[in-house]
Amino acid sequence: MLGILKQLALMNATRKVLKISSKELAEKINQSLQTAARKLKELEDEGLIERMLYKDGQYIVITEKGKDLLYKEYLDYKRIFEGEDAIILKGRVFGGVGEGAYYVSLEGYRKQFIEKLGFDPYPGTLNLKIPKEQMFFRKRLDQEEGITIEGFSTEDRTFGDVKAFKCRIDGMEGAIVIPQRTHYPADVLEVIAPVKLREHLGLEDGDTVEIEVIL
Repeated sequence: MLGILKQLALMNATRKVLKISSKELAEKINQSLQTAARKLKELEDEGLIERMLYKDGQYIVITEKGKDLLYKEYLDYKRIFEGEDAIILKGRVFGGVGEGAYYVSLEGYRKQFIEKLGFDPYPGTLNLKIPKEQMFFRKRLDQEEGITIEGFSTEDRTFGDVKAFKCRIDGMEGAIVIPQRTHYPADVLEVIAPVKLREHLGLEDGDTVEIEVIL
């Protein structure tokens, strides 16, 4: 299915409404007419394309969801051929309200941190305020897939997914965690590590730190 989406994108269906018959597509992908028609229906059902049928033919455009899927595929190939991708973010340390310790300690999250990030996090987060000139790089994290820490439910409440990115701070391995449901503004990041970063790095409120984020 991804191959069909790629072919449509190569025909500019991400930039314009493309007029193409199932027969034409079948010839492009070297498949039968029935297979091409079925694949288009599957793409439509998945919300990856929008398809309009008129008397004069079939019109197709790739949706934002479809573009996102292609972009993720691009990032995978980029990593395969170019190796590890990383960005440098700078942020200013500030004091939180202690919520990080609670969430990091929840067993539903902690187990996944150990399994997917490779370390048992200290029960707390280092809170960083990202300056305006760094927001371009901060926003890129929203576009990247990251590592999904899945949400879970208890008898009392439901906890949402968390997106994580491995990172390094002054040589110390850690991870940026971005709750998918959060009250924090976009210019705030939380960092976890196997140690209490404030003490390990001798940080105080107002200090600026540099983080190498692995994408």
